[in-house]
Amino acid sequence: MTLRMFSAIRYILLFIVTILFQIFFFDRLSLSVFFAPMIYTLFIIMLPVNTSSAATLACGLVTGVTMDIAMGTAGLNTIATLAVSYLRRPLLSFIVGRDGLREVGAPSPKRMGNRQFFEFIAAMVVIHGAVFNLFEVFSATNIVYTLLRFTVSTLASLLFIWLLGRLFTYKSASTL
Repeated sequence: MTLRMFSAIRYILLFIVTILFQIFFFDRLSLSVFFAPMIYTLFIIMLPVNTSSAATLACGLVTGVTMDIAMGTAGLNTIATLAVSYLRRPLLSFIVGRDGLREVGAPSPKRMGNRQFFEFIAAMVVIHGAVFNLFEVFSATNIVYTLLRFTVSTLASLLFIWLLGRLFTYKSASTL
């Protein structure tokens, strides 16, 4: 089995695991209407840096559509996931620098450093949460409710994605 094929299988498994975790665990948590972690963006976050923009957008589209079908959200997940897919490379370039992109390979704490890895995840989660929540409400009438839900859900998503991202890259950072 070639390294490229092994890597593709790992990312397919990451896609399946994040989608299943989202559908069967995180979507079923009923702690509060404000607590709605969305961890499926981990798949887009963890894609290798050298993934083409078209492939990243295609992965975002598939992820978003899959979540929209599973959650019945009529395009909300697709819009938010396409936004982070589109902004992924510029965010990475801003955080690690243009020269640093060649050295990163796949985002991980080992390759980027803990601070930069966290900044990248935080930026992606904030963008995803902002787009999702703004399109979900599409009104300024309940802005306090929307801001509270955005804040709590974003912090919860950030925590879980940080932990899962570290778990995913724990032993395999050198093989990506």
